[in-house]
Amino acid sequence: MSMLDPAPHLAADDEYAALEQLHEMGCTDGLPVVVPTPDRVARMVLATGYDADLVLGAMGPNMGECTIEKLACAAVMAGCLPDHAPVVIAAAKAVLDDRFDLTEMQATTHSIAPLIIVNGPAREWCGGIHGGFGALGPGYRANATIGRALRLAMINIGGGRSGTSDMALMGHPGKFSMCLAEDQDNSPFAPMHTSLGFDASQSTVTVLGTDAPHSVMGVIDADDPTSADRLLHSFAMAFANVATNNVSLRGGQAALAINPDHADFLAGAGHDLGSIRDQVVERAFISGTDFAASAGYMGKPPAADGQYRCFEDPADLLVFVAGGGGLYSVAFPTWCAGPHKNRAVTVEIEVGQACEIPAFASMRT
Repeated sequence: MSMLDPAPHLAADDEYAALEQLHEMGCTDGLPVVVPTPDRVARMVLATGYDADLVLGAMGPNMGECTIEKLACAAVMAGCLPDHAPVVIAAAKAVLDDRFDLTEMQATTHSIAPLIIVNGPAREWCGGIHGGFGALGPGYRANATIGRALRLAMINIGGGRSGTSDMALMGHPGKFSMCLAEDQDNSPFAPMHTSLGFDASQSTVTVLGTDAPHSVMGVIDADDPTSADRLLHSFAMAFANVATNNVSLRGGQAALAINPDHADFLAGAGHDLGSIRDQVVERAFISGTDFAASAGYMGKPPAADGQYRCFEDPADLLVFVAGGGGLYSVAFPTWCAGPHKNRAVTVEIEVGQACEIPAFASMRT
């Protein structure tokens, strides 16, 4: 399917036959895809503003060359619009960074998938990436297709196929797609990417390998002076339970998405994203007695009088505002393994690099 490869393209009698061929070859995620015809891929390449043969890096575990053209092919198959291309490229750059431990993440038995968080003006410029009610659910094309494009690239370029090189014992639905924006419009706080060294006017993608979202119930009462403290404790306990790798292995990163109601309440109590992060990290630990009573430790039993902390540093927790207002915020526990312990990577989205795309009707299908 490469326009640069001297080998011939795949051929089929019609789109239905082409789709079935892609399924049979293991090139899909199990769902129907848009057939990546040469003209469709060329149009997506044009949207990136880069040359088709530009190599972004090697994608593990098969260490396939991730070129702009191959990434454009994945974006077409996922159903992306050309407007989504800059975000797909930034997400790919993030997972190609050595700190992300992509090869090990693709091959682990743990159920882990890339969580893509978009900040800055690109939330609107790149197809309207949603951060509010149901942001990780159905109904939002940009969210669904950008995350899916990265997964298809991880399958077809990286070789991460379930049961052969992708060894997740169960997997989770986020392995199809897990992309959202921070809901900056409904947040009382400075956006997350400003705490990572970027200006508010810049657009970024932050990618972290995480478990499926874990709902955290938080009943708030403005008349109760302990309510904010108890909410922070609930956030911490979502990570500090014996079922998570954040307790069993420790030392990795994780993410916490606070819903706008919880965020407003904590802001009224004098908090910002930094103080929330610090408080959750400080409280996220279990006792040696509780740890020893679990099946989660490896090797020597934990010391009964020990204290086992989920995080080594406040920077190990990403905190942002997203989702609908109400009872539930969301914790994203993580894997905590690999050479770099599965670090989050943030990449700037190069929106200005993209070109204006001719109307699709003017090109051959």
